[in-house]
Amino acid sequence: MAETAQCATNWSGVLLFALLQPNESRFPMSAIQSHDPEFLTDEHRMLRDQVRRFVENEVVPAGTAWEEAGKVPREVFVKMGDLGLLGMRHAEEHGGGGLGTLSSIVLSEELGRSTFGGFCADVTVHTDCSATHISRRGTEKQKQKYLPDMCAGTKVCAVAVTEPGGGSDVAGLRTKAVRDGDEWVLNGSKMFITNGVYGDVIIVAARTDPDAKGSRGISLFIVEAGTPGLVVSRKLDKTGWLCSDTAELAFDDCRIPAENLLGEENRGFYAIMDNFQNERLVMGATCAGQSAKALEMTLDWVKQRQAFGGTLWDQQVVRHKLSLLAAELEALRQLIYHAAWLDEQGIDCVKETSMVKVLSGELNNRVMYDCVQLHGGMGYMRESPIERMSRDARIMSIGGGATEVMVEEIAKRLG
Repeated sequence: MAETAQCATNWSGVLLFALLQPNESRFPMSAIQSHDPEFLTDEHRMLRDQVRRFVENEVVPAGTAWEEAGKVPREVFVKMGDLGLLGMRHAEEHGGGGLGTLSSIVLSEELGRSTFGGFCADVTVHTDCSATHISRRGTEKQKQKYLPDMCAGTKVCAVAVTEPGGGSDVAGLRTKAVRDGDEWVLNGSKMFITNGVYGDVIIVAARTDPDAKGSRGISLFIVEAGTPGLVVSRKLDKTGWLCSDTAELAFDDCRIPAENLLGEENRGFYAIMDNFQNERLVMGATCAGQSAKALEMTLDWVKQRQAFGGTLWDQQVVRHKLSLLAAELEALRQLIYHAAWLDEQGIDCVKETSMVKVLSGELNNRVMYDCVQLHGGMGYMRESPIERMSRDARIMSIGGGATEVMVEEIAKRLG
């Protein structure tokens, strides 16, 4: 365990490694994914180089095989852990890097450029949607027990909030947890749980006060895979994100130690809402990376595709379509980094984060639709990354807070 923690916390060494790489391995920003905001540091830029190198060397060549297998191999998490990429948001004493929100945005944007949305989902759910509950609200014992292995990639984390009867309505969840001596007993079911099939630790939301209304009376629990009473009901068959394992889970008199209560009893709803801000910013950054990569590939395609006595790029309608999408993406990207900066400064940014979630999911879908269109028949072929990316994009306006829910969150802060 000590060796694992030391490896994961050697963040300065990771950045020095990135800095000392030959110049040709440094990645300039493209015409689509333009300049970084001024407030990003050299540390953030070296992180970007390191993640992009990992994506190009380790993810892109193997991603298609992962899609066919329906999962991301565990050794990929371990390799990312060795590079210090899985625990950047956790404290150094728990195996992490002690970095802030902006590091998660850089990581997620570069993961999005991989063109494999399922891989992005598996990693970011682990790094920013689930394990962060432990680092933010766990006891010191819980942090020492779980976080070093999560930073190292030897244990993968999931979060289970959504239920078969409802998604965005967190306050309406029905899974129950009842205290019985030194244990909690969980009963209920969860749906659409990323990392739920092959993950090792699940952060579960359950109702602990049956008499409390709405958001009151919900608590969080740490449940380890293999606990009696926890059953993977089925591995779900999805339209996209094929290399991300997604589960329906059942809890049938699932007994866990009382010490596995995570955070304050009956305050879990507020913990979920707090972490949603982090989750939505990360999803926005992933969308930005995916959209930038799709536009880059489409720009290359239309500049070489011959039609009507020239290239598609010679057609004004094509140039204008891509130009408008690039302009919208640039505006979105600036909003994402601004909201992340606010969050890192501890400034309330629920409105801005909700805007990020709305705009990123909707724009990502429009970018993919138009990129498929401009690829013509090839864009509809499974051999084309754009075809896969278009399927992966559809969930981005649904998961983590559907567009219809997010615009209401914005409206509450306008009136």
